[in-house]
Amino acid sequence: MESFFRTHAYLVEHTHAPVRRALMDEIDWNDRLIGIKGTRGVGKTTFLLQYAKEHFHVEDRKCLYINLNNFYFQGKGIAEFATEFYEGGGKVLLIDQVFKQPDWSTDLRKCYDTLPGLKIVFTGSSVMRLKTENPELNGLVKSYNLRGFSFREFLNLQTGNDFPSYTLDEILNRHEQIVRSILPKASPLKFFQDYLHHGFYPFFLEKRNFSENLLKTMNMMLEVDILLIKQIELKYLAKIKKLLYLLAIDSPVAPNVSQLAEDIHTSRATVMNYIKYLADARLINMIYPKGETFPKKPARIMMHNSNLMYVIYPCRLEEQDILETFFQNTMWKDHKLNKGEKGTSFLVDENLKFKICPNEERRRNAETIYARHKIEIGHGNEIPIWLFGFLY
Repeated sequence: MESFFRTHAYLVEHTHAPVRRALMDEIDWNDRLIGIKGTRGVGKTTFLLQYAKEHFHVEDRKCLYINLNNFYFQGKGIAEFATEFYEGGGKVLLIDQVFKQPDWSTDLRKCYDTLPGLKIVFTGSSVMRLKTENPELNGLVKSYNLRGFSFREFLNLQTGNDFPSYTLDEILNRHEQIVRSILPKASPLKFFQDYLHHGFYPFFLEKRNFSENLLKTMNMMLEVDILLIKQIELKYLAKIKKLLYLLAIDSPVAPNVSQLAEDIHTSRATVMNYIKYLADARLINMIYPKGETFPKKPARIMMHNSNLMYVIYPCRLEEQDILETFFQNTMWKDHKLNKGEKGTSFLVDENLKFKICPNEERRRNAETIYARHKIEIGHGNEIPIWLFGFLY
């Protein structure tokens, strides 16, 4: 136990979160069992350590961070370790990579039932289905999603500002006023292309090649998050990788499931399952017409965020596709997104029509909202697309 406390103190002391994540204030920290899900590379470990740093002194033994990658947990389960920590006066146990333990959900339920004064905050992959696949935690665990950096967070980091987030209603109704409050302090357009290229994942701050780091992270999503959590045999990994590549070079279009099944030598049903796993891993997004959902074939498959596009197949990138990928990614957090009707790009919350415009749109429809590139300030139903990066 002493070695875990030493590791905890070292990690907390050396943790520096360059941007305080908005999720920190959205979570009800009074709950006893809290799950933080998120794709690999978005900063879940830093998030846990930042929580410890904000709420406990570095030497306070009431809080402890552990990572289940530690081989120690091959011999001792979560419940046994938590009990020992609790009996020693522990109050908050922060568990990283909880899915590395085969019986993690059973152990967490045991902790909840037998250790009433213990709070457990754990991280897991976005591929996990906390409630549907772990019924023993139903009604007990409060689940949250940690996303990659928004453009707002990226801009704050790059400029030293503290711009707040805005709701979609605020952006639609007050965008000119909002932009006028931003422009005296920063020029968002100067940073927007950098964000599209490498701003979503916090590890762009590391002194390593971003593209190579992202490729490594993507491979880990496939090899660990999908194969391990979904219990898929290793021999099928090559098929899933090839499928992701084929989807990436064809996006954003409706997938030809029959052709994809032929290309990776499997069945149509298996292709659809793999597509769902890739979406769960936050590598792609499935866009459906209004009223439709999985397991129907999506109307469009898009990369989850624009950073992925630059890494997988940079030689065929179209500005329209990049901007649409940015827009749909930032909308997913709190809004429902469907394929747009004729003459529009997307339908948001089933009634808001959006068209993504790299350049000026000559013909305008009063019922359509135009998200336009390369402008600092909009007017009426024409809004700078970068401002939608302030939704969180």
